Amino acid sequence: MTDPFKINSPTCISFSGGRTSAYMLWRVLQSNGGLPMEAKVIFCNTGREEEATLKFVSECGSQWGVDITWLEYRQGAEFKKVCFLSASRNGEPFDAAIKQRNPSLPNGRSRYCSSELKTRTMHRYLRSIGWKEWDSFVGIRADEPRRVAKFRANNHPEGAHESVHLPLAIAAISAFDVADFWKQQPFDLKLPNNNGKTMHGNCDLCYLKPASQVLSLITEKPERATWWINHEKEAAKRCSGDGQFFAIDRPNYEQMLKFSQQQTNLFDPNEEAIACFCGD
Repeated sequence: MTDPFKINSPTCISFSGGRTSAYMLWRVLQSNGGLPMEAKVIFCNTGREEEATLKFVSECGSQWGVDITWLEYRQGAEFKKVCFLSASRNGEPFDAAIKQRNPSLPNGRSRYCSSELKTRTMHRYLRSIGWKEWDSFVGIRADEPRRVAKFRANNHPEGAHESVHLPLAIAAISAFDVADFWKQQPFDLKLPNNNGKTMHGNCDLCYLKPASQVLSLITEKPERATWWINHEKEAAKRCSGDGQFFAIDRPNYEQMLKFSQQQTNLFDPNEEAIACFCGD
């Protein structure tokens, strides 16, 4: 069987900042004797990640001796290279994407945040360094069948210049395999691992996370809700309908904050997160 982690052509390794995509990067390094010249490892920072995520990305680079390109979206279909020290911590790239798409907020019917902040930002950078066609490695595991099916059905999300590959799914890697790997490492992501899932990962209160998970995160740290509440209040002044909310099928973030203060949980704890590009 061909090694799915072997690289023979220009390849973008999408690093979300989670344990799964970091494990995928490690497997790439093992299969290729380091990072091939024709590969780029890219982390796109939205400004809403936990500080532990940023530290983990930085530590993966230093521990494994690999150059990780940090990118952030900028208004006007632009991007900026940053680093651990200069990376945004207060949602500035996300703010810029919302301002660009004024007046509507991203939500389940218009998930432009992932496409602008991550996919297109990576593509703009790769084109800027002269890439015309490339493969993309995305950290989707074999135990995520819905996400695997989605990516395989849309293998060219931005056109024929990109071919998406899921090496972890091909190698039959599960969340348990990833968890076992990190138990043996001298460093790890300093965020809770619940049965292979990191509910603190990606944007802190992402609207694609289950409602019970968002409520738990707000209860743990109420100030997480402030950025999301402020954007929904501003959007309500600009537009009506779904565009003024991040989540259109549950209470808004201000209501979620009130529920957390009342220690009220009205949501299904077994609800699944909606599949998105961001990964783990």
